[in-house]
Amino acid sequence: MILAAGRGERMRPLTDTTPKPLLQVGGKPLIVWHIERLAKAGFRELVINHAHLGGQIEASLEEGSRFGVSIRYSSEVEALETAGGIANALPLLGDAPFLVVNGDIFCDYDFSNVAAKYDEQVSLNSHQLAHLVLVANPEHNGAGDFGLQNGKVVESSESMLTFSGIGVYSPELFDGIVRGSKAKLAPLLRAAMASGKVTGEYYAGRWVDVGTPERLKQLDESLHGR
Repeated sequence: MILAAGRGERMRPLTDTTPKPLLQVGGKPLIVWHIERLAKAGFRELVINHAHLGGQIEASLEEGSRFGVSIRYSSEVEALETAGGIANALPLLGDAPFLVVNGDIFCDYDFSNVAAKYDEQVSLNSHQLAHLVLVANPEHNGAGDFGLQNGKVVESSESMLTFSGIGVYSPELFDGIVRGSKAKLAPLLRAAMASGKVTGEYYAGRWVDVGTPERLKQLDESLHGR
């Protein structure tokens, strides 16, 4: 699942007329970079949620055949936050664990790794609820989000890291959310962390939270070799 329903307030005025995942870097929309990397990693069935200017996303990507994937859409009248959006899309995602990627990040992470790592952890702990990819803290998130200790994600530690927006989740994590309601992801993750049900990994490769016009411009210039 690619999360693409956010309004992109910090990206205004660019997002007044274009949904954030369709903003271009390196000659193609942010979301297309994800789709191409997911296809390369072997993912064939994608779900994309949308709200703000969602019709543009569907018109641009269509059913996904030109990328070698099948895309289904989960439409939200009003953005439901991360966990709410995922819970709303569960009928499209099925009963097995699934990969979720934030639509407003850029990375060169190999998505073929994360499913295998989740399965590996489930073999050790059948009650596993999530596996998160963590990265070094960028300037705009110096305090970090979570810690990583012996392969487990914890709420706090001496060395904090930033959640990349890439994770594998069991549908069970969203059991308490009523479809169509707003809900944040962090409280669900923290509750699962307290029970030792969230594993993680550190990724040292390229990762950018494309949250402002300035970061969008910097990323575009770097991809064009300028």
